[in-house]
Amino acid sequence: MLDYGFKEEHTMIRELVRKIAVEKVMPVRAELDEKEQFPWEILKVLAEADLCGLYIPEEYGGFGQSVLAFCIATEELSRVCGGVGVTFAASALGSTPILIFGTEEQKRKYMPEIAAGKKLAAFGLTEANAGSDASGLETTAVKDGDYYILNGTKQWITNGGEAEIYSVIAMTDKKKGARGATAFIIEKGTPGFDFGKKEKKMGIRCSATRELVFQNCKVHKDQILGKEGMGFIVAMKTLDLTRPGIGAQAVGIAQGALDEAIKYAKERVQFGKPIISIQAVQHMLANMATQIEASRALVYSVAKAIDNGAKDYTKEASMAKLIASDTAMFVTTEAVQIMGGYGYMREYPVEKMMRDAKITQIYEGTNQIQRNQIGLSLIKESARK
Repeated sequence: MLDYGFKEEHTMIRELVRKIAVEKVMPVRAELDEKEQFPWEILKVLAEADLCGLYIPEEYGGFGQSVLAFCIATEELSRVCGGVGVTFAASALGSTPILIFGTEEQKRKYMPEIAAGKKLAAFGLTEANAGSDASGLETTAVKDGDYYILNGTKQWITNGGEAEIYSVIAMTDKKKGARGATAFIIEKGTPGFDFGKKEKKMGIRCSATRELVFQNCKVHKDQILGKEGMGFIVAMKTLDLTRPGIGAQAVGIAQGALDEAIKYAKERVQFGKPIISIQAVQHMLANMATQIEASRALVYSVAKAIDNGAKDYTKEASMAKLIASDTAMFVTTEAVQIMGGYGYMREYPVEKMMRDAKITQIYEGTNQIQRNQIGLSLIKESARK
């Protein structure tokens, strides 16, 4: 793997997170997956290592608002366990709306505890009838004096029920469509705010996925992010900023699967020699490694561009998420194939990696939506020339 011109602190972060992943996550990843157990103990270790604020500015207790550092950490965790990786990353997804659109008071109230790992965050956008089509939201927020009364349900929310701080998008004026959505900060324990059952998932099983249920939930106007009617903008700007993180998760899962496939191919003897000496297997591994490195290069390139102040990176963020998640699905499937019957067994981690990889093609905008976004961006760019 290339060093990509990492600064010393980036290399230190990678080495530290890799050490935690190997020593703390690897021994328990199968058990966490089997029991669908939320990884609180691992999150405590990450908090003690001051890794929860990598994407948060120093004035709010963070590392210095580095998307690249966050992607490096997410990749290294996901290399061992995609479920742990997304649990870590989803807190950034939930708190990014506060970082981008929050008032100074809101940032100082919520970000230090998130940066310290004392509290987790989550992002409430998806509903039963509004996933890729974010403009079809049905959760409502009706103004009542200085308050808004929320009613509705959010579905498939990562860290749901475990997080203490939620960025939630609701409709304040349905007649305006997407322009009628508003973003709110809602704390766990607010009267009228509850959770559904923990979902049973194909992959990333140790992460918590639940419904957010609002029944006459009363939220003060001071909890609005940005202004009323800016909810759709809050959501889209947030996803632009966090999609490289999903790309990093996918790269990590793919790299972990390649590591296991190479290890197995060196040890597995057929026809009197290790199967890694068979050219057909070498070609499979070569294709896997090449696609991983290409995906990693784009993810890191987009992350660096954001850190360097890029203003328009919607297309590139979508590309990074798209290529990395497609690569993760390809590589994990190939890893299972190389390992044959062993790869299909739970005794080996690649079947879990294959299950974990699939969701990266779905959440934070399906890959079909990413292609739509990329296509629209190309049309706009062409019109400007």
